Amino acid sequence: MAVVLVTGASGFLGRHALTALRSGGHEVHGLSRRPPADDACLWHTADMLDADAIARLIRSLRPSHLLHLAWVTEHGRYWTSPENVRWVEATLHLARHFEAAGGRRFVGAGTCAEYTWDDIVTGREPFDEVRTARNPRHLYGRAKNATFELLSGYCATVGLGFAWGRLFFPYGSLDRRRTLVPSVIQSLRLGQPARCTAGGQRRDFIHVRDVAVAFAALVNGDVTGAVNIGSGVGTAVAELVTSLGALFGRPDLIQLGALQRQVDDPEYLVADVRRLRDDVGFVPKTALRDGLEETVTWWKEQPR
Repeated sequence: MAVVLVTGASGFLGRHALTALRSGGHEVHGLSRRPPADDACLWHTADMLDADAIARLIRSLRPSHLLHLAWVTEHGRYWTSPENVRWVEATLHLARHFEAAGGRRFVGAGTCAEYTWDDIVTGREPFDEVRTARNPRHLYGRAKNATFELLSGYCATVGLGFAWGRLFFPYGSLDRRRTLVPSVIQSLRLGQPARCTAGGQRRDFIHVRDVAVAFAALVNGDVTGAVNIGSGVGTAVAELVTSLGALFGRPDLIQLGALQRQVDDPEYLVADVRRLRDDVGFVPKTALRDGLEETVTWWKEQPR
């Protein structure tokens, strides 16, 4: 039985990853600065940016597998936050101590922001792990890309199994970020207009449960390198927010074209998922309409 440590375990993706890993029969440990009082896993309290505390935890626990999800995530701020550099350092520190303690497989969470978002360069084609250029636009993407490159070299040198899931656009229950789906839902549940751009840009939305199972498959498997984690389907933003309005019974509150689209907002961000399907052996199970309906139901059950 594998001993799996999950960083960022109390977050949106982390909570779902714990469920996916536990269903595989692993001994699952969660790391968070403020662990919740529940039995989702064996909880540990530490700050990822506290190098000494992380070193002590790894030496004590000696996990065989590590799923690293923690990073600076404050919406809007994380794109340009100088803390991204500290998270590069913290991740490399984590990997070194994990390997020294006998760890066997390190899986990290990357991002589609590692790729270039220049529509002319990409040709509005699905993003491929090898062929698509990686020329990140923001510090966040640069930091993640640098971490991937450094970990790839380090893990190959010391013989540590390594995989990197490049995540596209997750949504689902427990998501209280200020990203598109929860922000539109919050407006609708308050009876307020949901102001959006015209919504012609296409994005790869994937239900968080599928994301969690994909990461669990990476932890359990032996695939190495980068793997896109997306649905492989491009959905227009207008289609998604219109669906949310219909599910709430308030299509009148959806205001397409009320916001100006930013000049650097790319037209097409969709994953090529052939490696996820063929090498990892995973295909997302949740259709977008079903996932949105489930997400809306969860939000309706939450106190205002």
